[in-house]
Amino acid sequence: MTVSQSAKMASFFVTCPKGVETLLAEEIAALGGEIVKTTVAGVHLNASLDVAYRVCLWSRLANRVILRLVQEEGVEAPQDLHGAARKIDWASHVMPGVSLAVDFHGQSAQIRHTRFGAQTVKDGIVDALQAVGRERPNVDLRQPDLRIYAHLHRGRLTLGIDLSGDSLHQRGYRKEQGHAPLKENLAAALLLRAGWPERARRGEPLIDPLCGSGTLVIEAALMAADMAPGLHRERYGFQGWAGHDQAVWRELKREAEARASLGRRRIKSRLYGLDISPQALSAAKANAMRAGIPALIDFQGGAVAELKQPTGIERPGLIMTNPPYGERIGELPELVPLYAALGERARTAFPGWSVALFTANPDLGHRTGLRAEKQYAFKNGPLDCKLLLISVPEASAQPAEGLQETGSKRSEGAQMFANRLEKNRKRLRKWLKQSGETCYRVYDADMPEYALAVDVYGDRVHVQEYAPPRSINPAQAQRRLMDALEVLPGVLGVRPELVYFKQRERQAGKAQYEKRDSSGERFQVREGKALLWVNLQDYLDTGLFLDHRPVRRLLGQMAEGKRFLNLFCYTGTATVQAALGGASDSVSVDLSNTYLEWARDNLSLNRLDPSRHRVIRDDCLRWLETAGSEFDLIFLDPPTFSNSKRMEGTLDIQRDHARLVNLAMARLAPGGTLVFSNNQRRFQLDEALIQRYAMEDITSRTFDPDFQRRLNLHHCFLIRHREST
Repeated sequence: MTVSQSAKMASFFVTCPKGVETLLAEEIAALGGEIVKTTVAGVHLNASLDVAYRVCLWSRLANRVILRLVQEEGVEAPQDLHGAARKIDWASHVMPGVSLAVDFHGQSAQIRHTRFGAQTVKDGIVDALQAVGRERPNVDLRQPDLRIYAHLHRGRLTLGIDLSGDSLHQRGYRKEQGHAPLKENLAAALLLRAGWPERARRGEPLIDPLCGSGTLVIEAALMAADMAPGLHRERYGFQGWAGHDQAVWRELKREAEARASLGRRRIKSRLYGLDISPQALSAAKANAMRAGIPALIDFQGGAVAELKQPTGIERPGLIMTNPPYGERIGELPELVPLYAALGERARTAFPGWSVALFTANPDLGHRTGLRAEKQYAFKNGPLDCKLLLISVPEASAQPAEGLQETGSKRSEGAQMFANRLEKNRKRLRKWLKQSGETCYRVYDADMPEYALAVDVYGDRVHVQEYAPPRSINPAQAQRRLMDALEVLPGVLGVRPELVYFKQRERQAGKAQYEKRDSSGERFQVREGKALLWVNLQDYLDTGLFLDHRPVRRLLGQMAEGKRFLNLFCYTGTATVQAALGGASDSVSVDLSNTYLEWARDNLSLNRLDPSRHRVIRDDCLRWLETAGSEFDLIFLDPPTFSNSKRMEGTLDIQRDHARLVNLAMARLAPGGTLVFSNNQRRFQLDEALIQRYAMEDITSRTFDPDFQRRLNLHHCFLIRHREST
């Protein structure tokens, strides 16, 4: 297409996020394009060049605008692809000296890699140019002057010029980004579905109480001020194209600048962006400045729980926000009260307003206690999301039937769970005061419907959800979980951000020790005389097995003057108690470098001499077979099952415990004691061991009041050599 042909019609394909196609088609039609059809993530149209430029400049929804050069069927082999590319008159599209990049999408039976497809198309272009005496163009994959679009699907090849360059969602204003920001064109689509352009024309206010880097409220301001979203982009792909009409583009941009200048003065709506994070607000203000609208948005600090109508607002408006979704399961304890607070503040402070809530977690959306009148499905990257459109009842209106008054009235199940927590706390209060323990279990699936273990660690709470049986409806289980997470902070008196949540399933071997996160967030707790490091976030377990507290206490009582051995030592908590109990020296053995380092830190925290209390990395079975030392007190607490790559074979405690005990007893000095513990619920002690050694089953004595409900969590035995007769 030459300059003289800029008014002629051509075929274009405009891409967009999935779920936005209908909105995009309406937008393009309003800009002058003739819609041919919509398809997944795109719209086919006929338009003149000036309309294509207008789409690049004004589309709030598009990703790319492709000028289609050819569409050919039956392209399966590399030679077909090369031949189709070579047929095009590239000299009329590629100026001398420009750099190229080919963006190839799709595949066939013989073309399986996008890089190979792109290389083949590029070779066809080069051959076509060299055939007419042109020099070979340079390839620049990062910042080319001209992008070539190639798409192959079921033998149909589409080749074209990408007039956009970089994706059109990149407006140019967002250098500063908050946590998981929305893409600009998705934010615009949400605003359109919420009816924002019509609301802005009426002068309604808009508030985003969780604005992050400000994308939603900035896009809203651009719409309200009639500003072209592409006005501040530094470059478009068509500027490196031989068919570019600079005069047409200059006139369109001049028109957009004039409309923006007038629109900024005429805007009726007041816009507010709120966030509790100073860093997010700083990023949002910088982004608004680059977008050319710093005076149109009032950015303020504030928590959702304190949300109220700004002063001077005379009419109801729109609360529109994209709260965190809880992509990571551990984020849920903070998010449940956040969504509940959002619903409570909407009902209390914004009667008659509308709420547009975008979330990938409908169960969290339900926590607002507000009923959506409409829902629209969108994709945010790989996540399936919904935009919930809600009308907040007038202050005098009764809540809609079925509406949960979150924040003022708990559901029946939530209240039952809260009552049980209170009852358990009251039952444990006297014991906790006498014992001084700060880490304890306050709830352990007491009610089958709420299959959780809730542990208190000082001023923090660790919640584990047991995998529900298949007979339980997953949606119902999720609602009950949300109920529990909503009431936990209030009942236990902790801040929501100090509640740590994990889902627990049946574990094999050392799966409970495997890393889940890398926050490195650990803190000290006290158990008896000991200070211990715990980590509630990064691993399924925390570094401190609470049900074994009485066993550790017993070891401390038995250890004075003894040589102590801790096998499968984990984080060394038992060694610390034995050392503080007066053990003369100790050896702690485990295979995990991570947990041995943790054990060293626990020993150091309690100022225990590392030369007397050694930590050894080895397979416990192998170490026992080669060790020559004797010990007066041995603690053997193996996993139920282990198939660690660093050990020889596998360990099954029911199958292998006799061998383990015999090896440990070979290291036990006369008159010494082996404390053997394991977590196999149906464990049966080998009869030969009973005959060979003096055995005492002390399991019933190794549960403190916080674990009295489940006396099968572990088994514990004292084993000694029989006295010779």
